[in-house]
Amino acid sequence: MNARNPQACLQTGQTDCHDESGRETPCFGSGQDAAFRTGAKWPEPRFEAADGVVLDRLTGLVWARDANLAGWPMFWDEALEYVAGMNRDRALGFSDWRLPNRRELRSLVGCQTRRPALPTGHPFMNVVESWCWTSTSAAIRPAHAWYVHMAGARMFYGAKDQSYLVWPVRGTGNGLLPATGQTSCFDRLGRQIACAGSGQDGETRTGRAWPEKRFSVAEDVVIDHLTGLGWRRDASLTAAPVSWREALAAVAEVNGSGDDAGPWRLPNINELESLVDCENAAPALPGGHPFLNVRDSYWSSTTSAFEPDWAWALYLEKGAVGVGGKGGRHFFAWAVSNRRRP
Repeated sequence: MNARNPQACLQTGQTDCHDESGRETPCFGSGQDAAFRTGAKWPEPRFEAADGVVLDRLTGLVWARDANLAGWPMFWDEALEYVAGMNRDRALGFSDWRLPNRRELRSLVGCQTRRPALPTGHPFMNVVESWCWTSTSAAIRPAHAWYVHMAGARMFYGAKDQSYLVWPVRGTGNGLLPATGQTSCFDRLGRQIACAGSGQDGETRTGRAWPEKRFSVAEDVVIDHLTGLGWRRDASLTAAPVSWREALAAVAEVNGSGDDAGPWRLPNINELESLVDCENAAPALPGGHPFLNVRDSYWSSTTSAFEPDWAWALYLEKGAVGVGGKGGRHFFAWAVSNRRRP
């Protein structure tokens, strides 16, 4: 898979299926992530380590092998300055280090592992099971920035005057990861500033550029030309929040109704996250999107490896990636298909 292939989502790495109580269950016919394993397949081996850096052969990005190179947590603006200092000093022999954007940092995690939530056999050292900063500000609250937790892979946002870890990256990648959509930059207080020289996501804008026309509509299907996925235009299969089992059942019911736009799936968590535009909030979707009945949060088909009786969810109002207990009626259901339309 390469930049010419429009299927931009990465596989989550999930290979097991679990029921609502967290018990392992056969994947066939379950509708769960591991039954489909859609997206860009991980290469084998995934990582190559040499001279203090690690190449991720899936994304083409190069990471510091020491995941806690700075040795201590720091404020967000201090993290950006630390990386700028690495470039002045040609740390590890390079002068193009960046604080990763949220999609880049999250691309390292897998949904089959925990503590840390990194692919089995990874070559990284000093991985701390804590939050790591990204260069992406939270559009819903610009005095906050996105971070990823390395123990369980959650992605949320924290105040920029709090202290978290720094894991630098370099290179622009191979075009598989799309840009986050963020074009603005903000200081620690959330005030908009000029992006030049900031080192923020809004300045670097790394990742594959979005197509000029991101979405097209064919009857009740919306094609995302960034990923090649087809989404139901009606973004709510149910009138109210449902449990995880009920969300899977709602998608199965649509498939059983003879809808020829499918077959439909409950999206995995990477597919859901691919819809997020980090320049927007409430909802965190690209401006002018064509979807109807957009809700604030959605179930994915991906089980939490940290707690298998929980599943991953997208909080679309904010753009956050979190989890919810499978038995509770917490979130809505949205359906996706691999079937493309013009």
